[in-house]
Amino acid sequence: MPLYEYECESCGIHFERKERITAEPLKTCPECSGAVHRLIHPVGIIFKGSGFYCTDNRSSSTLGTPKSESKSNEPSSAAASETKSAPAKAD
Repeated sequence: MPLYEYECESCGIHFERKERITAEPLKTCPECSGAVHRLIHPVGIIFKGSGFYCTDNRSSSTLGTPKSESKSNEPSSAAASETKSAPAKAD
């Protein structure tokens, strides 16, 4: 049976109840007999696998070090080749 969370509109308390999916939602608060409503919470979904676009999955910044940091620590190949291939001037 699913667990549902309710909030009382009069006194503001939050409480949970195990109910069948087919059961009618509660309408009165067990504390003050005021009107209650069910709270809806979003569910976190992560799409993984080869059948999804890279934009469907979490960004790399939430998985660890950002891409910009890992690239900035390594010397660029263009800068390294410029220093090595520059001929020395002879006087």
